[in-house]
Amino acid sequence: MNGVAYYPQRRQPPWEELIRQQLEQTQADLRNKKLLLIQKQQQQQQIKYKQIQIQKQELAASQSIPRKRNDTSTNKMAAYLVCLTAAGGVPLFSRKIGDLKTLPFPVIGSLNGVHMFAKSKTVTLLSTATKDAQVVWKVFHDSIMLIFITTQQEDDKYGIHLLQSVFDAMVLLVGLDDLTRIKNVERLKKDLRCCFKLVDTLLYQSEAEHGLVGQMTLSVDCLLTPNHQVLQNHLEYFVESLGTMYGCLLVHGRLVVATKKWWTLSECEAGLLAMFISCCSKMTTRDIPIFLPVESPSVPHRLVTFCLLPGVEVCVLCGPTPSITEMEKRNFCNYWRNCQDVLLNTSKLYPKNCSVNVTLDSNILAFILVNTETKRCLCSTQPVEKAKLMNSKQCQEILRAFYKWICGSFFVDTTQEVYRVFHTRLKHSATETYMCTDTFKCFAQCNESYQLFLLFNNQIPTYSLRSISHKTLDTIIVKNVHF
Repeated sequence: MNGVAYYPQRRQPPWEELIRQQLEQTQADLRNKKLLLIQKQQQQQQIKYKQIQIQKQELAASQSIPRKRNDTSTNKMAAYLVCLTAAGGVPLFSRKIGDLKTLPFPVIGSLNGVHMFAKSKTVTLLSTATKDAQVVWKVFHDSIMLIFITTQQEDDKYGIHLLQSVFDAMVLLVGLDDLTRIKNVERLKKDLRCCFKLVDTLLYQSEAEHGLVGQMTLSVDCLLTPNHQVLQNHLEYFVESLGTMYGCLLVHGRLVVATKKWWTLSECEAGLLAMFISCCSKMTTRDIPIFLPVESPSVPHRLVTFCLLPGVEVCVLCGPTPSITEMEKRNFCNYWRNCQDVLLNTSKLYPKNCSVNVTLDSNILAFILVNTETKRCLCSTQPVEKAKLMNSKQCQEILRAFYKWICGSFFVDTTQEVYRVFHTRLKHSATETYMCTDTFKCFAQCNESYQLFLLFNNQIPTYSLRSISHKTLDTIIVKNVHF
Protein backbone atom coordinates (compact mmCIF):
# COMPACT_ATOMS: atom_id res chain seq x y z
CA MET A 1 0.00 0.00 0.00
CA ASN A 2 3.09 2.25 0.06
CA GLY A 3 2.17 3.69 3.46
CA VAL A 4 -1.22 5.09 2.30
CA ALA A 5 -4.03 4.51 4.79
CA TYR A 6 -7.32 3.30 3.39
CA TYR A 7 -10.58 4.24 5.04
CA PRO A 8 -13.74 2.61 3.77
CA GLN A 9 -16.48 5.09 2.66
CA ARG A 10 -19.15 5.65 5.33
CA ARG A 11 -22.57 4.63 4.12
CA GLN A 12 -25.54 6.85 5.06
CA PRO A 13 -28.07 4.99 7.19
CA PRO A 14 -31.37 4.38 5.40
CA TRP A 15 -33.44 6.10 8.11
CA GLU A 16 -31.62 9.45 7.58
CA GLU A 17 -32.43 9.36 3.88
CA LEU A 18 -36.06 8.65 4.70
CA ILE A 19 -36.24 11.61 7.10
CA ARG A 20 -34.68 13.92 4.51
CA GLN A 21 -37.22 12.87 1.88
CA GLN A 22 -40.12 13.33 4.27
CA LEU A 23 -38.86 16.79 5.25
CA GLU A 24 -38.62 17.87 1.62
CA GLN A 25 -42.10 16.52 0.94
CA THR A 26 -43.52 18.38 3.96
CA GLN A 27 -41.95 21.65 2.82
CA ALA A 28 -43.37 21.16 -0.66
CA ASP A 29 -46.84 20.47 0.78
CA LEU A 30 -46.67 23.62 2.90
CA ARG A 31 -45.74 25.69 -0.13
CA ASN A 32 -48.64 24.22 -2.11
CA LYS A 33 -51.10 24.84 0.74
CA LYS A 34 -49.92 28.42 1.05
CA LEU A 35 -50.43 28.99 -2.66
CA LEU A 36 -53.91 27.42 -2.50
CA LEU A 37 -54.81 29.60 0.50
CA ILE A 38 -53.71 32.75 -1.33
CA GLN A 39 -55.74 31.74 -4.38
CA LYS A 40 -58.80 31.01 -2.22
CA GLN A 41 -58.53 34.38 -0.49
CA GLN A 42 -58.31 36.12 -3.85
CA GLN A 43 -61.39 34.25 -5.07
CA GLN A 44 -63.32 35.17 -1.91
CA GLN A 45 -62.38 38.82 -2.33
CA GLN A 46 -63.59 38.74 -5.92
CA ILE A 47 -66.87 37.09 -4.89
CA LYS A 48 -67.37 39.62 -2.07
CA TYR A 49 -66.68 42.49 -4.46
CA LYS A 50 -69.25 41.11 -6.92
CA GLN A 51 -71.81 40.69 -4.12
CA ILE A 52 -71.29 44.30 -3.03
CA GLN A 53 -71.78 45.48 -6.60
CA ILE A 54 -74.95 43.39 -6.94
CA GLN A 55 -76.32 44.76 -3.65
CA LYS A 56 -75.64 48.32 -4.79
CA GLN A 57 -77.42 47.65 -8.06
CA GLU A 58 -80.40 46.08 -6.27
CA LEU A 59 -80.58 49.00 -3.85
CA ALA A 60 -80.48 51.50 -6.69
CA ALA A 61 -83.14 49.55 -8.59
CA SER A 62 -85.50 49.37 -5.60
CA GLN A 63 -85.52 53.03 -4.62
CA SER A 64 -89.06 53.55 -5.84
CA ILE A 65 -92.21 51.67 -6.74
CA PRO A 66 -93.12 50.18 -9.14
CA ARG A 67 -90.21 47.75 -9.21
CA LYS A 68 -89.09 45.64 -12.10
CA ARG A 69 -91.81 43.38 -13.36
CA ASN A 70 -89.97 40.23 -12.31
CA ASP A 71 -89.08 41.55 -8.83
CA THR A 72 -91.50 40.60 -6.05
CA SER A 73 -89.19 41.07 -3.08
CA THR A 74 -88.74 44.10 -0.86
CA ASN A 75 -85.49 45.20 0.70
CA LYS A 76 -85.00 44.68 4.39
CA MET A 77 -84.70 48.00 6.11
CA ALA A 78 -81.47 48.87 7.90
CA ALA A 79 -81.60 51.97 10.06
CA TYR A 80 -80.24 53.84 13.06
CA LEU A 81 -82.15 55.92 15.59
CA VAL A 82 -80.12 58.35 17.70
CA CYS A 83 -81.37 60.45 20.62
CA LEU A 84 -79.31 63.47 21.73
CA THR A 85 -79.65 66.48 23.96
CA ALA A 86 -80.43 69.44 21.72
CA ALA A 87 -78.26 71.84 23.69
CA GLY A 88 -74.99 69.94 23.99
CA GLY A 89 -75.40 67.05 21.56
CA VAL A 90 -74.81 64.47 24.32
CA PRO A 91 -76.00 61.01 23.15
CA LEU A 92 -78.81 59.60 25.32
CA PHE A 93 -79.37 56.33 23.49
CA SER A 94 -79.01 54.71 20.08
CA ARG A 95 -81.08 51.90 18.53
CA LYS A 96 -80.69 50.09 15.23
CA ILE A 97 -82.57 47.87 12.80
CA GLY A 98 -80.77 45.06 11.03
CA ASP A 99 -77.30 43.58 11.35
CA LEU A 100 -75.39 46.84 11.68
CA LYS A 101 -72.36 47.95 13.63
CA THR A 102 -72.77 50.51 16.37
CA LEU A 103 -72.84 54.02 14.94
CA PRO A 104 -69.45 55.68 15.72
CA PHE A 105 -69.49 58.75 17.94
CA PRO A 106 -67.74 60.97 15.32
CA VAL A 107 -70.58 60.22 12.88
CA ILE A 108 -73.17 61.14 15.50
CA GLY A 109 -71.26 64.34 16.21
CA SER A 110 -71.13 65.18 12.51
CA LEU A 111 -74.89 64.68 12.09
CA ASN A 112 -75.54 66.90 15.08
CA GLY A 113 -73.02 69.47 13.83
CA VAL A 114 -74.70 69.74 10.44
CA HIS A 115 -78.04 70.48 12.10
CA MET A 116 -76.48 73.03 14.47
CA PHE A 117 -74.72 74.78 11.57
CA ALA A 118 -78.01 75.05 9.67
CA LYS A 119 -79.70 76.42 12.78
CA SER A 120 -77.00 79.07 13.17
CA LYS A 121 -77.89 80.23 9.66
CA THR A 122 -81.62 80.40 10.59
CA VAL A 123 -82.34 77.31 8.49
CA THR A 124 -84.44 74.38 9.74
CA LEU A 125 -82.85 71.18 8.48
CA LEU A 126 -85.55 68.50 8.15
CA SER A 127 -83.92 65.83 6.02
CA THR A 128 -81.30 65.02 3.45
CA ALA A 129 -80.57 62.09 1.17
CA THR A 130 -77.42 60.48 -0.18
CA LYS A 131 -76.99 57.76 -2.75
CA ASP A 132 -77.31 55.01 -0.14
CA ALA A 133 -79.17 56.54 2.81
CA GLN A 134 -81.68 59.08 4.03
CA VAL A 135 -81.37 61.18 7.20
CA VAL A 136 -84.20 62.90 9.09
CA TRP A 137 -83.79 65.32 12.02
CA LYS A 138 -86.37 66.60 14.49
CA VAL A 139 -85.97 68.67 17.66
CA PHE A 140 -88.61 68.55 20.40
CA HIS A 141 -89.13 71.43 22.85
CA ASP A 142 -85.57 72.68 22.20
CA SER A 143 -84.41 69.88 24.50
CA ILE A 144 -84.36 66.51 22.70
CA MET A 145 -83.06 65.82 19.19
CA LEU A 146 -83.90 62.62 17.34
CA ILE A 147 -82.05 61.53 14.20
CA PHE A 148 -83.21 58.70 11.95
CA ILE A 149 -80.87 57.22 9.33
CA THR A 150 -82.31 54.62 6.96
CA THR A 151 -81.38 52.85 3.74
CA GLN A 152 -84.94 53.10 2.41
CA GLN A 153 -85.66 56.06 0.18
CA GLU A 154 -89.22 57.17 0.94
CA ASP A 155 -91.22 60.29 1.62
CA ASP A 156 -89.75 62.35 4.48
CA LYS A 157 -93.09 62.50 6.27
CA TYR A 158 -92.85 58.86 7.35
CA GLY A 159 -89.50 59.49 9.00
CA ILE A 160 -90.99 62.53 10.75
CA HIS A 161 -93.99 60.43 11.86
CA LEU A 162 -91.65 57.82 13.29
CA LEU A 163 -89.59 60.37 15.22
CA GLN A 164 -92.78 61.92 16.59
CA SER A 165 -93.98 58.48 17.71
CA VAL A 166 -90.62 57.75 19.36
CA PHE A 167 -90.74 61.02 21.30
CA ASP A 168 -94.35 60.33 22.32
CA ALA A 169 -93.22 56.90 23.55
CA MET A 170 -90.55 58.60 25.67
CA VAL A 171 -93.14 61.00 27.10
CA LEU A 172 -95.53 58.09 27.73
CA LEU A 173 -93.10 56.32 30.07
CA VAL A 174 -90.87 59.11 31.41
CA GLY A 175 -92.96 62.28 31.30
CA LEU A 176 -92.44 65.57 29.52
CA ASP A 177 -90.89 67.41 32.47
CA ASP A 178 -87.90 65.08 32.72
CA LEU A 179 -87.29 65.46 28.98
CA THR A 180 -87.54 69.25 28.83
CA ARG A 181 -85.79 70.05 32.13
CA ILE A 182 -82.68 67.93 31.98
CA LYS A 183 -80.74 68.28 35.22
CA ASN A 184 -78.69 65.08 35.22
CA VAL A 185 -77.89 63.50 31.85
CA GLU A 186 -76.68 60.20 33.32
CA ARG A 187 -79.86 59.80 35.33
CA LEU A 188 -81.96 60.55 32.25
CA LYS A 189 -80.07 57.86 30.34
CA LYS A 190 -81.04 55.30 32.98
CA ASP A 191 -84.66 56.48 33.06
CA LEU A 192 -84.94 56.13 29.28
CA ARG A 193 -84.00 52.44 29.35
CA CYS A 194 -87.62 51.57 30.10
CA CYS A 195 -88.52 52.99 26.66
CA PHE A 196 -86.23 50.72 24.66
CA LYS A 197 -88.71 47.88 24.20
CA LEU A 198 -91.46 50.19 22.97
CA VAL A 199 -89.06 52.12 20.73
CA ASP A 200 -87.75 48.87 19.22
CA THR A 201 -91.33 47.73 18.63
CA LEU A 202 -92.00 50.95 16.73
CA LEU A 203 -88.90 50.45 14.61
CA TYR A 204 -89.54 46.78 13.85
CA GLN A 205 -93.23 47.03 12.90
CA SER A 206 -92.33 47.01 9.21
CA GLU A 207 -90.36 43.77 9.73
CA ALA A 208 -93.03 41.96 11.77
CA GLU A 209 -95.16 39.24 10.18
CA HIS A 210 -98.43 40.72 11.47
CA GLY A 211 -97.24 44.21 12.38
CA LEU A 212 -99.40 47.16 13.34
CA VAL A 213 -99.90 49.86 10.71
CA GLY A 214 -101.44 52.58 12.88
CA GLN A 215 -98.17 54.47 13.25
CA MET A 216 -97.84 54.63 9.46
CA THR A 217 -101.48 55.57 8.79
CA LEU A 218 -101.82 57.90 11.82
CA SER A 219 -104.74 55.88 13.15
CA VAL A 220 -105.62 53.13 15.64
CA ASP A 221 -105.37 49.46 14.64
CA CYS A 222 -108.71 47.70 15.11
CA LEU A 223 -110.16 44.21 14.96
CA LEU A 224 -113.75 43.80 13.76
CA THR A 225 -115.98 41.24 15.45
CA PRO A 226 -119.65 40.31 14.93
CA ASN A 227 -120.09 40.32 18.73
CA HIS A 228 -119.23 43.98 19.05
CA GLN A 229 -122.30 44.99 21.06
CA VAL A 230 -121.97 42.11 23.55
CA LEU A 231 -118.36 42.98 24.31
CA GLN A 232 -119.19 46.70 24.46
CA ASN A 233 -121.83 46.11 27.14
CA HIS A 234 -119.47 43.98 29.25
CA LEU A 235 -116.73 46.58 28.94
CA GLU A 236 -119.00 49.45 30.00
CA TYR A 237 -120.15 47.50 33.07
CA PHE A 238 -116.59 46.51 33.95
CA VAL A 239 -115.19 50.04 33.63
CA GLU A 240 -118.05 51.50 35.66
CA SER A 241 -117.32 49.07 38.50
CA LEU A 242 -113.76 50.42 38.66
CA GLY A 243 -114.92 54.01 38.94
CA THR A 244 -113.38 55.21 35.68
CA MET A 245 -114.56 56.05 32.18
CA TYR A 246 -111.48 55.01 30.20
CA GLY A 247 -111.30 51.39 29.10
CA CYS A 248 -110.77 49.16 26.07
CA LEU A 249 -110.47 45.53 25.01
CA LEU A 250 -107.42 44.49 22.99
CA VAL A 251 -106.67 41.37 20.95
CA HIS A 252 -102.98 41.11 20.02
CA GLY A 253 -102.61 44.89 20.11
CA ARG A 254 -105.76 45.52 18.03
CA LEU A 255 -108.59 47.49 19.61
CA VAL A 256 -111.89 45.59 19.60
CA VAL A 257 -114.18 47.79 21.72
CA ALA A 258 -113.61 50.92 23.80
CA THR A 259 -115.54 53.40 25.90
CA LYS A 260 -116.48 56.82 24.56
CA LYS A 261 -113.86 58.48 26.74
CA TRP A 262 -111.15 56.17 25.44
CA TRP A 263 -111.98 57.25 21.89
CA THR A 264 -111.38 60.87 22.94
CA LEU A 265 -107.68 60.04 23.31
CA SER A 266 -105.60 61.05 20.32
CA GLU A 267 -104.70 58.35 17.82
CA CYS A 268 -101.05 58.50 18.91
CA GLU A 269 -102.01 57.95 22.58
CA ALA A 270 -104.44 55.10 21.89
CA GLY A 271 -102.04 53.49 19.43
CA LEU A 272 -99.01 53.75 21.73
CA LEU A 273 -100.94 52.34 24.69
CA ALA A 274 -102.05 49.33 22.64
CA MET A 275 -98.54 48.79 21.27
CA PHE A 276 -96.99 49.18 24.72
CA ILE A 277 -99.31 46.55 26.21
CA SER A 278 -98.65 44.12 23.35
CA CYS A 279 -94.85 44.39 23.75
CA CYS A 280 -94.84 44.03 27.55
CA SER A 281 -94.00 40.76 29.24
CA LYS A 282 -97.02 38.47 29.58
CA MET A 283 -98.69 38.90 32.99
CA THR A 284 -102.14 38.31 34.42
CA THR A 285 -102.34 41.86 35.82
CA ARG A 286 -100.29 45.04 35.44
CA ASP A 287 -100.31 48.38 37.20
CA ILE A 288 -98.03 50.84 35.39
CA PRO A 289 -97.72 54.62 35.81
CA ILE A 290 -97.90 56.32 32.40
CA PHE A 291 -98.23 59.82 30.97
CA LEU A 292 -100.53 60.80 28.12
CA PRO A 293 -98.40 62.67 25.52
CA VAL A 294 -101.27 64.97 24.50
CA GLU A 295 -103.83 65.01 27.31
CA SER A 296 -101.54 64.79 30.33
CA PRO A 297 -97.80 64.86 29.52
CA SER A 298 -96.77 65.95 33.04
CA VAL A 299 -99.30 64.29 35.37
CA PRO A 300 -99.10 60.47 35.54
CA HIS A 301 -102.05 58.09 35.36
CA ARG A 302 -102.39 54.42 36.19
CA LEU A 303 -102.62 51.93 33.34
CA VAL A 304 -104.17 48.73 34.73
CA THR A 305 -104.49 45.65 32.53
CA PHE A 306 -106.08 42.23 33.03
CA CYS A 307 -105.28 39.23 30.85
CA LEU A 308 -108.55 37.42 30.09
CA LEU A 309 -107.19 34.94 27.52
CA PRO A 310 -103.85 34.53 25.74
CA GLY A 311 -103.56 37.65 23.59
CA VAL A 312 -106.81 39.15 24.98
CA GLU A 313 -106.49 41.95 27.54
CA VAL A 314 -108.78 44.56 29.02
CA CYS A 315 -107.16 47.89 29.88
CA VAL A 316 -108.31 50.85 31.97
CA LEU A 317 -106.91 54.25 32.88
CA CYS A 318 -107.70 55.22 36.44
CA GLY A 319 -106.63 57.31 39.41
CA PRO A 320 -104.93 56.24 42.64
CA THR A 321 -107.91 54.16 43.76
CA PRO A 322 -108.79 51.34 43.81
CA SER A 323 -105.40 49.70 44.31
CA ILE A 324 -104.42 46.61 42.37
CA THR A 325 -104.73 44.57 45.58
CA GLU A 326 -108.34 45.66 46.04
CA MET A 327 -109.07 44.83 42.41
CA GLU A 328 -107.69 41.32 42.82
CA LYS A 329 -109.67 40.82 46.04
CA ARG A 330 -112.89 41.82 44.31
CA ASN A 331 -111.97 39.46 41.46
CA PHE A 332 -113.03 41.83 38.73
CA CYS A 333 -112.30 39.22 36.07
CA ASN A 334 -115.54 37.49 37.09
CA TYR A 335 -117.34 40.20 35.13
CA TRP A 336 -116.09 38.52 31.93
CA ARG A 337 -116.94 34.92 32.76
CA ASN A 338 -120.32 35.11 31.05
CA CYS A 339 -118.71 35.93 27.70
CA GLN A 340 -115.72 33.58 27.70
CA ASP A 341 -116.95 31.90 24.53
CA VAL A 342 -117.36 35.27 22.83
CA LEU A 343 -113.84 36.28 23.85
CA LEU A 344 -112.44 32.98 22.58
CA ASN A 345 -114.18 33.36 19.21
CA THR A 346 -112.96 36.94 18.97
CA SER A 347 -109.36 35.92 19.64
CA LYS A 348 -109.60 33.38 16.79
CA LEU A 349 -110.27 36.21 14.33
CA TYR A 350 -106.58 37.15 14.54
CA PRO A 351 -104.71 37.51 12.16
CA LYS A 352 -107.63 37.93 9.74
CA ASN A 353 -108.75 40.79 12.02
CA CYS A 354 -112.28 40.96 10.61
CA SER A 355 -115.55 39.13 11.08
CA VAL A 356 -116.02 35.61 9.79
CA ASN A 357 -119.21 36.77 8.07
CA VAL A 358 -117.16 39.10 5.85
CA THR A 359 -116.59 37.07 2.68
CA LEU A 360 -113.95 38.53 0.39
CA ASP A 361 -112.72 37.66 -3.08
CA SER A 362 -110.32 34.72 -3.15
CA ASN A 363 -107.76 36.72 -5.16
CA ILE A 364 -107.17 39.18 -2.31
CA LEU A 365 -103.88 38.56 -0.49
CA ALA A 366 -103.98 41.48 1.95
CA PHE A 367 -105.58 44.87 2.50
CA ILE A 368 -105.41 48.06 4.57
CA LEU A 369 -108.60 50.01 5.27
CA VAL A 370 -108.35 53.46 6.88
CA ASN A 371 -111.25 55.51 8.21
CA THR A 372 -109.94 59.06 7.80
CA GLU A 373 -112.74 60.55 9.92
CA THR A 374 -112.57 58.35 13.02
CA LYS A 375 -108.81 57.65 12.63
CA ARG A 376 -109.25 53.88 12.74
CA CYS A 377 -107.57 51.35 10.48
CA LEU A 378 -107.91 47.66 9.69
CA CYS A 379 -105.07 45.58 8.27
CA SER A 380 -105.34 41.93 7.27
CA THR A 381 -102.64 39.78 5.69
CA GLN A 382 -104.80 36.64 5.80
CA PRO A 383 -108.24 37.80 4.62
CA VAL A 384 -109.00 34.54 2.80
CA GLU A 385 -108.51 31.00 4.12
CA LYS A 386 -106.56 29.79 1.13
CA ALA A 387 -102.99 28.90 0.24
CA LYS A 388 -101.18 32.02 -0.93
CA LEU A 389 -98.32 32.66 -3.29
CA MET A 390 -96.43 34.62 -0.61
CA ASN A 391 -96.36 34.64 3.18
CA SER A 392 -97.93 37.24 5.45
CA LYS A 393 -94.67 39.11 5.99
CA GLN A 394 -94.11 39.55 2.25
CA CYS A 395 -97.71 40.67 1.81
CA GLN A 396 -97.36 43.31 4.49
CA GLU A 397 -94.04 44.57 3.15
CA ILE A 398 -95.48 45.01 -0.34
CA LEU A 399 -98.68 46.59 0.98
CA ARG A 400 -96.73 49.01 3.19
CA ALA A 401 -94.55 50.06 0.26
CA PHE A 402 -97.62 50.50 -1.95
CA TYR A 403 -99.36 52.57 0.73
CA LYS A 404 -96.36 54.89 1.14
CA TRP A 405 -95.98 55.31 -2.59
CA ILE A 406 -99.67 56.11 -3.16
CA CYS A 407 -100.08 58.43 -0.17
CA GLY A 408 -96.91 60.25 -1.12
CA SER A 409 -97.98 60.61 -4.75
CA PHE A 410 -101.78 60.65 -5.09
CA PHE A 411 -103.70 60.61 -1.79
CA VAL A 412 -102.87 63.41 0.65
CA ASP A 413 -104.47 64.13 4.01
CA THR A 414 -104.36 67.92 4.21
CA THR A 415 -105.69 67.95 7.78
CA GLN A 416 -102.26 66.94 9.06
CA GLU A 417 -99.90 69.87 9.53
CA VAL A 418 -96.85 67.81 8.63
CA TYR A 419 -98.18 67.11 5.15
CA ARG A 420 -98.38 70.74 4.14
CA VAL A 421 -94.66 71.06 3.55
CA PHE A 422 -94.67 68.28 0.96
CA HIS A 423 -95.98 68.12 -2.57
CA THR A 424 -97.63 65.36 -4.53
CA ARG A 425 -96.75 64.30 -8.03
CA LEU A 426 -100.17 65.26 -9.35
CA LYS A 427 -101.79 68.68 -9.66
CA HIS A 428 -105.27 67.18 -9.35
CA SER A 429 -106.77 64.92 -6.68
CA ALA A 430 -106.91 61.23 -7.60
CA THR A 431 -109.45 58.81 -6.16
CA GLU A 432 -108.31 55.51 -7.69
CA THR A 433 -105.09 54.00 -8.96
CA TYR A 434 -103.55 50.58 -9.55
CA MET A 435 -100.24 48.84 -10.23
CA CYS A 436 -99.46 45.54 -11.99
CA THR A 437 -96.40 43.28 -11.86
CA ASP A 438 -95.71 39.72 -12.94
CA THR A 439 -96.37 38.35 -9.43
CA PHE A 440 -98.99 40.64 -7.86
CA LYS A 441 -101.36 43.52 -8.52
CA CYS A 442 -102.39 46.42 -6.28
CA PHE A 443 -105.39 48.73 -6.25
CA ALA A 444 -106.13 51.80 -4.12
CA GLN A 445 -109.26 53.91 -3.78
CA CYS A 446 -110.36 56.74 -1.54
CA ASN A 447 -113.52 58.69 -0.83
CA GLU A 448 -114.59 61.24 1.74
CA SER A 449 -114.30 58.81 4.67
CA TYR A 450 -112.24 55.79 3.67
CA GLN A 451 -109.00 54.77 2.00
CA LEU A 452 -108.65 51.16 0.84
CA PHE A 453 -105.42 49.52 -0.34
CA LEU A 454 -105.64 46.00 -1.76
CA LEU A 455 -103.00 43.43 -2.73
CA PHE A 456 -104.10 40.81 -5.29
CA ASN A 457 -102.42 37.81 -6.85
CA ASN A 458 -101.42 38.08 -10.50
CA GLN A 459 -104.18 35.75 -11.70
CA ILE A 460 -106.96 38.29 -11.37
CA PRO A 461 -107.84 40.20 -14.56
CA THR A 462 -106.86 43.85 -14.41
CA TYR A 463 -110.31 45.02 -15.44
CA SER A 464 -111.78 43.35 -12.31
CA LEU A 465 -109.64 45.25 -9.81
CA ARG A 466 -111.94 48.26 -9.56
CA SER A 467 -115.21 46.36 -9.17
CA ILE A 468 -113.79 43.96 -6.57
CA SER A 469 -112.27 46.87 -4.64
CA HIS A 470 -115.61 48.71 -4.42
CA LYS A 471 -117.40 45.49 -3.49
CA THR A 472 -114.84 44.77 -0.75
CA LEU A 473 -115.27 48.22 0.79
CA ASP A 474 -119.06 47.92 0.77
CA THR A 475 -118.92 44.43 2.30
CA ILE A 476 -116.73 45.50 5.21
CA ILE A 477 -118.56 48.76 5.95
CA VAL A 478 -122.10 47.38 5.72
CA LYS A 479 -121.39 44.53 8.15
CA ASN A 480 -119.32 46.69 10.52
CA VAL A 481 -121.16 49.98 10.82
CA HIS A 482 -119.31 50.89 14.04
CA PHE A 483 -116.00 51.05 12.11
